[in-house]
Amino acid sequence: MMTHSPLHSLLSAVESSSSPSEPQTATPEAEDGNIEYKLKLVNPSQYRFEHLVTQMKWRLQEGRGEAVYQIGVEDNGLLVGLADEEMRASLKTLHRMAEKVGADITVLREREVDYDSDVPRKITEVLVRKVPDNQQFLDLRVAVLGNVDSGKSTLLGVLTQGELDNGRGRARLNLFRHLHEIQSGRTSSISFEILGFNSRGEVVNYSDSRTAEQICESSSKMITFIDLAGHHKYLRTTIFGLTSYCPDCALLLVSANTGIAGTTREHLGLALALKVPFFIVVSKVDLCSKATVERTVRQLERVLKQPGCHKLPLLVTSDDDAVTAAQQFAQSPNVTPIFTLSSVSGESLDLLKVFLNILPPLTNSKEQEELMQQLTEFQVDEIYTVPEVGTVVGGTLSSGICREGDQLVVGPTDDGRFLELKVCSIQRNRSACRVLRAGQAATLALGDFDRALLRKGMVMVSPEMNPTICSVFEAEIVLLFHATTFRRGFQVTVHVGNVRQTAVVEKIHAKDKLRTGEKAVVRFRFLKHPEYLKVGAKLLFREGVTKGIGHVTDVQAVAAGEAQASDLKDIKQPLKSMLPERHFEIK
Repeated sequence: MMTHSPLHSLLSAVESSSSPSEPQTATPEAEDGNIEYKLKLVNPSQYRFEHLVTQMKWRLQEGRGEAVYQIGVEDNGLLVGLADEEMRASLKTLHRMAEKVGADITVLREREVDYDSDVPRKITEVLVRKVPDNQQFLDLRVAVLGNVDSGKSTLLGVLTQGELDNGRGRARLNLFRHLHEIQSGRTSSISFEILGFNSRGEVVNYSDSRTAEQICESSSKMITFIDLAGHHKYLRTTIFGLTSYCPDCALLLVSANTGIAGTTREHLGLALALKVPFFIVVSKVDLCSKATVERTVRQLERVLKQPGCHKLPLLVTSDDDAVTAAQQFAQSPNVTPIFTLSSVSGESLDLLKVFLNILPPLTNSKEQEELMQQLTEFQVDEIYTVPEVGTVVGGTLSSGICREGDQLVVGPTDDGRFLELKVCSIQRNRSACRVLRAGQAATLALGDFDRALLRKGMVMVSPEMNPTICSVFEAEIVLLFHATTFRRGFQVTVHVGNVRQTAVVEKIHAKDKLRTGEKAVVRFRFLKHPEYLKVGAKLLFREGVTKGIGHVTDVQAVAAGEAQASDLKDIKQPLKSMLPERHFEIK
């Protein structure tokens, strides 16, 4: 195990790169982003104060309601520090600035710096947070991965309900959606749990008998946990959750007493393949000796440093480490924080909460603005029928803006058409919402629209988009594993975003067959119905132990409405001649 904290290591690196007489430096301040360096804020003039307030508004906008101020640091990153009196005056000014913009401030940490001075000097790091002017609180989606029985649902139950587990799984009971899940203790479906933080960084959850709506109203920042299945037989549900729900990051749970076992490596591989940044939580430390926990952490560090991962593990053992880990995790995709905790004793649970509280948005505001300028596109991931509301669809708005009363088209249907519908109302994190922006997940009520016409994998788009669909597409792939040779006529389940359908390999360009580890451009044909695909979309396919990843390079587009049922029947004859008869019978 690491003997020094990540912060200690970072400061050591700074010190070793400069001679003892030289001052310490950090990374120079970036113009964009939500981190602001300030040397001191002592008695500013009115004009200067107004300028500082405008600057704070900009940083809050960049962080979508969050900013981090580092007091005692020059713009070029020089760690000067301030004496106690100057620091108190600077924090008082910062408090006035925050009041002016309607924000709250929380001191994250203080640290002393070596500067050429007889008086001790400190740097203070402060979190500034407010609910944005448009009432769209910061929302981070975290997918929860890990082997069966590693304690995923129990940890989420403890975080969101505010009560520790009794050691026999009581905390997870509220999270299960089906009777067989309660009986077996195993998650088989995708469920969503919310954890809020208010503007002062305090946890807002169900512990005070709050409803989901009250949690949303009281929170400036929301963490939405996507609880995924750990058992191997529910792997396709787990992959759907990772590809379709577009998580900002993933939490990989590893049981301290079993280490990397079962589907843990598979889930780790999925996060790497889909380029989802992840952090690791080692659970059940109350069941093991300290040596066993250390052995599990060492095993994880070895795996993370392997050539396939190229990750930098950071073991979090204090609040200071948690702050550093959150900032480093957002700035570098290679940094992987590791937490060791217990859902029964509550050991180190607060460190995870500090990390989640400070974790900034992993996409910047400029990308968000660009997506919002595009036409509306909503991915349909879930379909429900709600009494007195009608048909409801759940999913993610991948581009544009969606408002109550918008007229959209949904498809493609089995015969390739798009159908008109109206968005009656919107709910986000179980509370009413009038406007939905790109990147946000929500449920949309469609009134009396016939549920039988909908299926997972469809998209709802602006009518002006004139969406194109395809039955045949090409992708550049890497075959991760296949027992024999991968060749023409092989059937796989293809995952592209919220699309999940069986496809057949129609052609492998420039090759007759593929073996494990080889790359190629492959032409696929969907077997059931056409789908809405985009060039550049990430693709993952599997069949038994066969697995591969890649991206879509070309789609043989058919305009919406042109792929009639008769055209789809025509594709069956060439498929029948191409596939060995033992594969399947086309009816």
